Amino acid sequence: MADTGEGDSENIKKENELKVEDGKTLSVEDCSAPEGEKKKKRKRKKKKGGAQGESEVGEQSNLEKDVDEVTEKLEKQKVNGDDDGDEGEKVAAEPETGKKKKKKKKKGGQKQQTDPPTIPISEIFPNGNYPQGQILPHPDVDGVTAAWRTTNEEKKAMERAEADIYSDIRQAAETHRQVRKYVQGFLKPGLQMIDICERLETAGRKLINENGLKAGLAFPTGCSLNYCAAHYTPNNGDTTVLTYDDVCKIDFGTHVNGRIIDCAFTVAFNPKYDNLLASVKDATNTGIKEAGIDVRLCDVGERIQEVMESYEVELDGKTYQVKPIRNLNGHSVGQYRIHAGKTVPIVKGGEAIKMEEGEFYAIETFGSTGKGVVHDDLECSHYMKNFDVGHVPLRLQRAKTLLNTINQNFGTLAFCRRWLDRLGESKYLMGLKSLCDAGIVDAYPPLCDMKGCYTAQFEHTILLRPTCKEVISRGEDY
Repeated sequence: MADTGEGDSENIKKENELKVEDGKTLSVEDCSAPEGEKKKKRKRKKKKGGAQGESEVGEQSNLEKDVDEVTEKLEKQKVNGDDDGDEGEKVAAEPETGKKKKKKKKKGGQKQQTDPPTIPISEIFPNGNYPQGQILPHPDVDGVTAAWRTTNEEKKAMERAEADIYSDIRQAAETHRQVRKYVQGFLKPGLQMIDICERLETAGRKLINENGLKAGLAFPTGCSLNYCAAHYTPNNGDTTVLTYDDVCKIDFGTHVNGRIIDCAFTVAFNPKYDNLLASVKDATNTGIKEAGIDVRLCDVGERIQEVMESYEVELDGKTYQVKPIRNLNGHSVGQYRIHAGKTVPIVKGGEAIKMEEGEFYAIETFGSTGKGVVHDDLECSHYMKNFDVGHVPLRLQRAKTLLNTINQNFGTLAFCRRWLDRLGESKYLMGLKSLCDAGIVDAYPPLCDMKGCYTAQFEHTILLRPTCKEVISRGEDY
């Protein structure tokens, strides 16, 4: 059998085979060299390749760690689901650098109102889609149905064209709802009337995000007590205190771009007044139900009177029929104009003028255990610039300065003396009287029935939309 030479080759391989010492590879010459030379050669090799080897090993180990971490996180995400974006921050690794990038946690969800309320309504509804009010159909008039309006495409298109106006008025309405909810929470006997008004107005200014004539309070807070039915707000220095046996009417307004919400409610702590409040609330809801496009204003007043006079209230052993206050009315509302010309009576015998499409109305009713008629009384606090007045020459410099303040801060919206004080005005009474005498500004003193009687009020703002009737200021409370 021929020899293949495999034995000799194996010996040669063994002789040339590299020897390893302490993890380092050595040649045969290194092994046969003296011990001192071996050490020198090992040192030289360490200097040449040490730094490079260490960096390569370090980078490799770091990269392996990063890959392991990313793999673990990916496995966890598969288990937990990728759609849970709010649980934590996702981490992405870059193999080239080994650095981790953090993605910011996304903030989601609608803002919640604080207590007391401080967050503007525009921030709670940043998309501008404010809550609608109560939607009601227009009533039939003279046997003619209004049901066709709800599905008519032309009427729907007309509403879409008014979207900006609807958004403004709904923002004002949502502000009113949240402010009055806050007021109903803290209102109790023992509080000074001026403190109640200032707390309400502070909250109102924050929630409406007051901005000059673009957004703010539409008129001073009315807090008329007992026989005083309307237009009372305390001037500075008034120390009147709310008591358990008082009947208090809270009437305040908000506006955005002059689109006004005029809305009021009555508070009574003593349950003996419950029927008085129920009669007026029922009458107001009846007026809202009867109102609509092409409805005659006199017909609304007649129905209101029927409902209110069907109630009786017993006070201290004596029974009173609830009477509508016949010289107080609801009214149409215009842009920057609280009383826009039309009146909604609360007794029969009013004008036969019809309500029209697109109009805003404040449907308000007043009930009394007295005569059912009010007159001017007490110290005046409410004032408002005449909407139709033109240029009137003024001789008193103080009146000119005050008129400039009124134009800049209130325009044709109502204001009170407390608000002038808040703006830093002082010694303005003579100038204010001069403006009233010239017919530029009108005074609105408190309106009172006979002393000793009790009055109540409820009010809502409605919009006669082309397709339906919207009670814009309706809330869960009333």
